[in-house]
Amino acid sequence: MKKLLQTILLLAVVYIFGSCSSESVESTNTAKSELVTEYNYNASELEVLQLINKYRVSIGLNSLITVNHISFKSEEHDNYMIANKAINHNDFVARSENIIAVLGAKKVGENIAYNYQTAEGVLKAWLDSPSHKQNIEGDYTHFGIAVKIDAETGKKYYTNIFAKI
Repeated sequence: MKKLLQTILLLAVVYIFGSCSSESVESTNTAKSELVTEYNYNASELEVLQLINKYRVSIGLNSLITVNHISFKSEEHDNYMIANKAINHNDFVARSENIIAVLGAKKVGENIAYNYQTAEGVLKAWLDSPSHKQNIEGDYTHFGIAVKIDAETGKKYYTNIFAKI
């Protein structure tokens, strides 16, 4: 019993300190929202975007076009996770339906991660996970990202959204 509890505790710690997750959805919702055209990318965000495109091209896939609206939706989710001290896909359907309605996307996927210090580290973790890798290698044309730091903990939160437009 003690070994089982230790194993559960270890798994919980690994999840908390190196968490990442993947989600995707297709929708036909047509509710309109306002297009966000401006987004200021930080160095971490630009590096993750470049690494994902470099990886995609290296395996014969198209590079993805960055869309400020998608990065804005990613930032909203990072801010939500930081405020709630939670790593999750809460409201992913609403984010994806917004991207579908505003940008005319046919499908949307999302990768999230937490507490990776470098762009290389988060990309490696995503590529080592089948569901994340599926999004990175998916039939998408556009993407956006937000990498935000929790001011209280110094931990980084990542939301990477993919869209086929």
